[in-house]
Amino acid sequence: MAAKYYKKDKEHAFKALSRDIKEGTVPRLVLLCGQEEYLIHWYADLLADHYVEASCKPIDLVCLEGESLTLQNIQEGLETVSLMSARKVVTVPDFAPAAGKTLKGFPDGDVGELIEYFTRIPEGSMLLLTAADPKDAKTEREKNKFRQCKVRKAVEKHGRVYDFETLKGKDLRNFIEKRFQHAGKFYRPSVVELIIGESGYDNKSVDYSLYHLENDLRKIIAHSGENQEVTAADVRGVLAINPENDIFAMLDAVGKKRKDEAFRLLHNLLREESPKPVFKLLYSITAQLELILTVKEMREEGMAKAAMQKKLGIHQYKLQKAIDVTGLYSMEELRKILSAAYQVDEQIKTGLFDGTLALEYFIAGI
Repeated sequence: MAAKYYKKDKEHAFKALSRDIKEGTVPRLVLLCGQEEYLIHWYADLLADHYVEASCKPIDLVCLEGESLTLQNIQEGLETVSLMSARKVVTVPDFAPAAGKTLKGFPDGDVGELIEYFTRIPEGSMLLLTAADPKDAKTEREKNKFRQCKVRKAVEKHGRVYDFETLKGKDLRNFIEKRFQHAGKFYRPSVVELIIGESGYDNKSVDYSLYHLENDLRKIIAHSGENQEVTAADVRGVLAINPENDIFAMLDAVGKKRKDEAFRLLHNLLREESPKPVFKLLYSITAQLELILTVKEMREEGMAKAAMQKKLGIHQYKLQKAIDVTGLYSMEELRKILSAAYQVDEQIKTGLFDGTLALEYFIAGI
């Protein structure tokens, strides 16, 4: 019988899993994976709490990692009848083979036997594997490689894979709003949008996850003190400046012939992006230039702002910043600037210029 596998283009994994828990359709074999480790860990705990009685956890919940993680222990754990819980749950956190990587102490032969065992997991038990996306998988090709690993494909066939991608749109707003509601704080929609726009959560070049966001939300709530309402001032008093915003500001300053301000922003960005500032910053600058050029083309085609946002899939704050910059440059100028940014990358890699000097020449030449 083919395994049910949720479609990412229809719903987020947390919705699919929440529904499956409610309907009682979570199978005996589950893999929680994806980009958002916060959600992986959250729902791993939720599954354990749902199926295992609190008083029986020492017996009915088995967590295998380190030296205790062996094929024999996995099988023995699953085949031992639960005491009083709905299921005996065996969890294997951060299981490297489920991300296409080797695991010391768990040879390929054991991985193969485990995959074969997936079809024999007892009805009253559940094997819960977790594996976040590898941090070194940068390109789509690299990401697709680990998604095609044999463990993951076997889970898709015999159980269910829940791939937790980053939150978007309404789901991200709900995440923020629930934290404020739990703290008993009033908030305006504009404050939630400000947090999304300023935090950098939707910026792929910024290492900012839900763990960072939740921590910042705690600080924002604390900053509001005894006040019943969380305000924009509380947000700006806590959130670090998103480097992406300084890139837009730098390009804005260049367009307005304020080179001194542009150089100041450049050096601020170089300090913020330490310890590998140049290539990371250059990647961000190139990405924003590509966005600005695309937005410029859309505007000249007469596309409405709402349509742009839907097509690009970016936050309204980011789109507005790009729109603001497009008015300062012609299409030809933007293409030349973007071409110059590509050349900077080559100049640095070939050793023609020092990284910082190359970026300074780039700004000077715009």
